[in-house]
Order: sequence, then structure tokens, then C-alpha cells
Amino acid sequence: MSRGLENFKVVLLGEGCVGKTSLVLRYVEDKFNERHISTIQASFLMKKISIDGKRLQLSIWDTAGQERFHALGPIYYRDSQGAILVYDITDMDSYHKVQDWVRELRRMLGDNIVLAIAGNKSDLSANRVVDCTTAQQYAEEVGAFHFETSARLNEGVEELFLDLSRRMLAVSATQQQQQQHSSSGGLQLTDDDDQINNTSKRACC
Repeated sequence: MSRGLENFKVVLLGEGCVGKTSLVLRYVEDKFNERHISTIQASFLMKKISIDGKRLQLSIWDTAGQERFHALGPIYYRDSQGAILVYDITDMDSYHKVQDWVRELRRMLGDNIVLAIAGNKSDLSANRVVDCTTAQQYAEEVGAFHFETSARLNEGVEELFLDLSRRMLAVSATQQQQQQHSSSGGLQLTDDDDQINNTSKRACC
């Protein structure tokens, strides 16, 4: 039996022109605009999906990448369960800015937010300057996961959001177990403790 609708807030962060808006529009509306349209402050889209019998509603915030809007970041990533940090594989500076966002999010929100790092514009691999293996290794080091995407060709986009959603569900389930354990006063039989620990390990994988 499926549970009620679960709501998750997802924020996209990154430099301007890396394709954040294109990723969101491709995922939510399956559209791609060849002309670059700069996001002013932030825009907001929603999408409902089902995963393993669970119904989710994603509230996706697409933020402006211009430096002058950086200070507004906390307004949009506050209370987020997930963040997609986007860089352009042909722009090394955009990759370095993603690392700045990772440090900020980990400092402000700790491990309570699921981080995804997206190397966008994989269709321009001939002009690549950011090595995929290096980016993957970095993502593992900071507790994030890495995807390469092409909003233009619709490659890796669905997989990116699906994997993020699964991970947010796993974190939510673990937090609910911890709350139930706390509300019960911490009194658990040994067998129950083992079952909870095993469930938590599976959720973290």
C-alpha cells in the first residue's frame, strides 16, 4: 500500500550559463531552449513522481548564477532536503564554484541535505576541461554523488533526479526511525536494534 504524498524541496545552485534552468525544464516539461535565458533571483517548478510505490512531490528551485545573487543562496537552500550543484564540463571555474557551494552547504546544513553534483553539457565533451573521474572522486570525498548530463540531448537528466529522490527518501526514512526510537525512550529489544541498524546501512548505501 502506498503512503501519502511526501514533499521534498530541491535547490539547484551553480554559476550562470551552466544550464541549471535547462536541466529543470528538461526534467519537468521535457523542453529545451537553444537560447540562454538568465534566471533572475529564482524560479520554482513542481513535479510529482512515484518511486517503489511511494508518491513524491518535488519542489524544485532554480536559482540565479550571477555572483551578485550569491548572498541570496541561504534564502533558497534553507529547508531543502536535496541540492543539485551544476557545473559546465567545459568551464573549470564553474567546477571550482561548485566546490564553494559544497563547503557552504555542509557548513550550514551538515549531512541533513543530499548533495548531487552534475557536470552538464556532456554533449560538448570535445571541449571538456573538467575530468569526469576527478569530479567523481571529489563527490565521493564530500559525501555527494556525481552525474554527467546533457539537457540538450536529454541524457542523464532523469537518472539524476531519480537517484536524488531515492536518496532523499532513504534519509527521510532513517530520520523517521530515529524519531520513533527517541519517542519510545530508547527501549528496544536486541533483535529490533539489529533490524534498525541493518535498515540504516541499506539506506546509506
